[in-house]
This record gives sequence, C-alpha cells and structure tokens, in this order.
Amino acid sequence: MNDSQRPDQPRRGLGARRKQRIDDLAATSGATTVAEAGTIDDSGGVGLVASAWRRLRRNPIFLTGLAITVVFVLLALLSPWIAPHDAADNPLIDKVSRQNNPIPGPEPGFPLGGDDSGRDLLSRLLVGSQQTLLVGVFATLFGLAGGLTLGTLAGAFGGWVDSVVMRIVDVMLSIPSLLLAVSISALAARPSQWTVIIAVAVVQVPIFARLLRGSMLAQRGKDHVLAARALGVKRSAIILRHMLPNSLGPVIVQATLVLATAIIDAAALSFLGLGNPDDSKPEWGQMLGQAQQYIYDNPHLAFYPAACIIVVALGFTLMGESLREALDPKSRR
Repeated sequence: MNDSQRPDQPRRGLGARRKQRIDDLAATSGATTVAEAGTIDDSGGVGLVASAWRRLRRNPIFLTGLAITVVFVLLALLSPWIAPHDAADNPLIDKVSRQNNPIPGPEPGFPLGGDDSGRDLLSRLLVGSQQTLLVGVFATLFGLAGGLTLGTLAGAFGGWVDSVVMRIVDVMLSIPSLLLAVSISALAARPSQWTVIIAVAVVQVPIFARLLRGSMLAQRGKDHVLAARALGVKRSAIILRHMLPNSLGPVIVQATLVLATAIIDAAALSFLGLGNPDDSKPEWGQMLGQAQQYIYDNPHLAFYPAACIIVVALGFTLMGESLREALDPKSRR
C-alpha cells in the first residue's frame, strides 16, 4: 500500500466499526441491518377491496352494523320456520272477547302477548321482517336499475342527452321523497305491496342516477379510456367494459345506505294505509299503523315494530357509512 492510501485506512476502519455497532444494535432490536435498509420489499401489493377489508374488520361501527344486518336477514329468511305460531291464526281470540282490555298480555307460549285480533305478536314480528326485507331489497334493486340506466346515458354520452336526463332528475329531486312516494302510491287503483315497492323505487332513481353520472364523467378523462378511444375501440365497448365497471363502486356503497331509507319509506307508506291491506301477511309499517288506536293503553304494540324498523335501518346505515369511508381515498386514515 502506497503512502497516499495510508491516511484513509483509519477512516475506513472507523466506518467499519460504526457499521458493525449499528448492525449489533439493529440485531438486538429486531430491525433490519444497514445493508438491508435500502432494499425493496418484494411482497405483493394490496388491492382496493383487500385494503378496505383490513380497515373494516377493525372498525367497531362496521362490525356492529354488519351484525345487525346479518341477524335481520337470517330472521327474515328463517321466520316461517322459527315463528312459534302462524301469523294469520288467532289462538288468543277467546281472551280478547273475555277481557275488558282487548289486548292479551304475555303468557307462556306467547312472550310478547297478542294483538287486538288474538294473533301472536312475536310471530307477526318475525314474519313481518321477511316482508320488510322483500320490500326494501326489491325497491332498492328497481331504483338501482333505473338510476344505472339514466346515469349511464347522461355520463357516457353527454351533450343534449346529459341535459335532458339531468333536468328530469332535478325535477324528481325537487319534490320531497316521501311526498313523491305517497303521490305515486295514491295513483294505484288498489294498494298492494308492489305499489309500495314501485313508489319507493322511483324515489331512489334520481339518487343513483346523479351519483353514477358524476362517476362516469370522472372516468371519461382517464388514461385507459383515452387509450381505448385512440385504438379505435367502439363507444359501446368503452362504456360497458371500461367506464361503467370502474364507476360502480360508489353506487354499490350508496345502495347499502339507500336500503335503510327504503325500509323507512316503505314502513311510512304502510303506516299511512297505502301498502298491502291484507294483514294476514304482516309488515312492520302496517303493524305500526294498526297499533295507533291502542297507543295509550298498550304502547308496546307500536314500540316493538317501531324499534325493529329503527334498529334495522341503523344497521344498514352504519354498514354503508363504514363502507363509504373505507373505499373513499379522502377518508382513509
């Protein structure tokens, strides 16, 4: 080694000793060494859904809403088998005619008592959950289908198509939702469960249409859409294969929130007497309306269906809000 290299030797030895000390400290703490500090982790990336699920499974609000929703769906699906009595039978009719109070109280085999016709209240609540679920799900699906159609037309084509569709949506949004639903239900010659479903679905159409239109407009300027246009891909293929699938995320999350609103609106229409008049197939809103004449002496007749409506709507709302925050990049923490 020549003389010009000798002054660097102590510094090199000092650097090696410092590196060794850092490695020893890192080894005791379980951290990476200095040589590994600049390496790149070769583990695979995490998708949007997987990343959202990691946050949701640690979110107590989402877990609470999911638990309420799962219990409600299971009870609705299994209600014909787990209901202790037939919802249309009146096994307590003798006690209704004997007592001054026409509402039978709780007794063995009838934990919640009966109604003014001698029917088991618990069985009617369980069977009513199925009717409420059907109305809420079908109303949301029909509203989603109509909103997807209008939103796709407005967001994909733009121009005069967008203007016409959005003016229709603006007119529908200018009318209070419950008033619009009542007006549509009142047009039916004979109230039924389907009139409630159609009325609630029409109210939800502009919500989905406006949301999907905004998502579609955001997709029109994305690189993959511009690249597809430059390659000469047909407009229909661009809309159905590129723009629409990437715009459905916010709409699906909104459907969860709208389901809670649909259940409340359907119950309100049934409460007003615009739903199914056949009380052999109970529905929570219908039961709430029938209980109003006994609200002072027997408030439990109104409390149980009202509590069911509130708890189920709360479950869907908690789950929907948590999904929206988990999938929204601006809300991630």
